[in-house]
Amino acid sequence: MVTIAIMGAAGRMGRTLIQVISQDPQCRLGGALESSQCALLGQDAGVVAGVGTQGVSLSSDPDDLSACDVFIDFSSVEAFEHHVEIASRFKKAYVVGTTGLREEHFKALDEASKVIPVLWAPNFSVGVNLMVKLVQMAAEVLSSGFDVEIVEAHHRLKKDAPSGTAVKLLEVLKEAYKTEDVIYGRSGITGERPQGQIGVHAVRGGDIVGDHTVSFCGIGERIEITHRASSRETFARGAVRAAKFLAGKPAKRYTIEEVLGL
Repeated sequence: MVTIAIMGAAGRMGRTLIQVISQDPQCRLGGALESSQCALLGQDAGVVAGVGTQGVSLSSDPDDLSACDVFIDFSSVEAFEHHVEIASRFKKAYVVGTTGLREEHFKALDEASKVIPVLWAPNFSVGVNLMVKLVQMAAEVLSSGFDVEIVEAHHRLKKDAPSGTAVKLLEVLKEAYKTEDVIYGRSGITGERPQGQIGVHAVRGGDIVGDHTVSFCGIGERIEITHRASSRETFARGAVRAAKFLAGKPAKRYTIEEVLGL
């Protein structure tokens, strides 16, 4: 049995993670961390998530997480440094799905990985990570004579753009095309599209969970690889799978590809 603590437990992903944990016979909820300003502190985390009493209250005290095996964090960039410090201090495995992280945050993850097992991924969906592999394969074949564009769409509340998944897809394409020529959106008289340029476009609106499309546009033909998520549960299930993978592992940086066998 893997005991999991959720950081940012009252947020949209936090509640979904609690729902998934409550359905998994190999896991149990052991902690639910929130900021000291959260109006729901003291309430049962399961009740807040809509799955009934779990016997774990929302708390702003990190000590309430000390008995857990793994921490899962999908909270925010602003809370990240505090959370990685907590995970390192308690020597707990740390699964991170927060996007919008900067270079200094990844350095903090590298530092933490010296004392705890750490796994960060821009997307925990099995389908998205398979998509990344398919895009890599396609780019190797279509590296000449095809223009490539990334379009991602998310809900109106998402704070970062482009999405972490789009950034991952971009990294794969830049490597395949051997280019740093990237344009984020287009406006005005842009002129003829340069050979080898990669376009990245972000759509924000409504309650879109997450759509990603990579288009390879040739002369007389177009190949599109698309993934659409219809529920946050997809990401939560992947994160819980990662938490079970990380439990008991030695300290180092792990990848979602290792978890999924890709």
